[in-house]
Amino acid sequence: MKGARQVGKTWLMKEFGRLNYEKTFYFSFDKAEELSSVFDKDKDPFRIIERLGTIYNDKIEPEKHLIIFDEIQECPKALNALKYFNEEANEYHIIAAGSLLGTLLAEPMSYPVGKVNLLDIYPMDFEEFLGAIQPDLLKYIDETSPEEIIEIQHTKLIEQYHNYLIVGGLPECVSCWVQERNAGTVAQIQKELIELYENDFAKHNKKVNASRILLVFRSLVGQLSKENEKFIYGCVKQGARAREFEEAIEWLVSSGIVLRIYDVTKPEHPIKAFEDLSSFKLFFFDVGLLKYSAGVSNRDIILDTGFQFKGALTENYVLQQLIPQFDVSPHYYSPAQNYEVDFIIQNESDIIPVECKAGKNILSASFKRYRKEQNPNLAIRFSELPYKRQEDIVNVPLYLAGRVKVLEKT
Repeated sequence: MKGARQVGKTWLMKEFGRLNYEKTFYFSFDKAEELSSVFDKDKDPFRIIERLGTIYNDKIEPEKHLIIFDEIQECPKALNALKYFNEEANEYHIIAAGSLLGTLLAEPMSYPVGKVNLLDIYPMDFEEFLGAIQPDLLKYIDETSPEEIIEIQHTKLIEQYHNYLIVGGLPECVSCWVQERNAGTVAQIQKELIELYENDFAKHNKKVNASRILLVFRSLVGQLSKENEKFIYGCVKQGARAREFEEAIEWLVSSGIVLRIYDVTKPEHPIKAFEDLSSFKLFFFDVGLLKYSAGVSNRDIILDTGFQFKGALTENYVLQQLIPQFDVSPHYYSPAQNYEVDFIIQNESDIIPVECKAGKNILSASFKRYRKEQNPNLAIRFSELPYKRQEDIVNVPLYLAGRVKVLEKT
């Protein structure tokens, strides 16, 4: 399991063990660095399992017990040992997680390619948030077709969408909101999480240039404040060049803290064949952290005022909901000045343009032009308006952004 810090990986693993195994043996390489010594002598999985059981003063049984390796990126030898567990001791069940696992994927000496199943863990999406906050509303949209959602329920769902922009999907923030409904306490948690991530940069300073990572990370709000949001190196530091900051960007993306989407030269299948690797945007992995970092007031979100950053916040939210749904990451299309489609998504061989509108003003010259030129089978516009199908476009309320793949089939 890979994903950014604090997305709930540890809880998920322990809960999975509690529900499916007689016992769970949990080992954290971050909290107990001395655990690494168990993997120093050799890579014999049976010796390793015996030693791990002895630490617990117990015996680890195959199939009946679950072994958890948390923050496994802190012990590359343990990560590499998964290969030998797979080949020689497959009857033992192991689940591992790391907040910086993505940064190790390019190190074949450490990562057992082809021997483990990877699972990306993201912050809670809007529907998971809704299930925690107001499960009756989640049940309602589960049982109601989009076009039959009544106005009073639509209004309630938009209100919860606004709350999600403030709270985000990180479990600690959501839990706090469930218990206290105190936005000030949530903001304090978000502040501490930002500090935690920034401290992580310095922690790995030996492998990467921490100051450059910090500069890129702190430039994200400014990058998204621009009209076209395209990442500009000069916004990180005056006179900055790509070669100075490419490694920092890769680290942030690989760690799961930043989401990157590329421009495409053609909106055609297969979309990755037309990526423009020199033109991209960077978003936060959690919209709540973006909202906090940008200093957007809760008043502007709750009262639905037309503040300038509202568009970037909406796009970040939509991107978070889209990424887990599709095998191919979303892209965007910007063929000319003043002509840009927010997202291009590929579902099998179908290319779907996506427009994000922060409120109820749904006019977009670029989106209209794209539909006229490309004549897509389906075009999706997200807004705060109710669900509505038109001749060549579907207006989807923002609270249904996590159901695009399902809606596309209807």
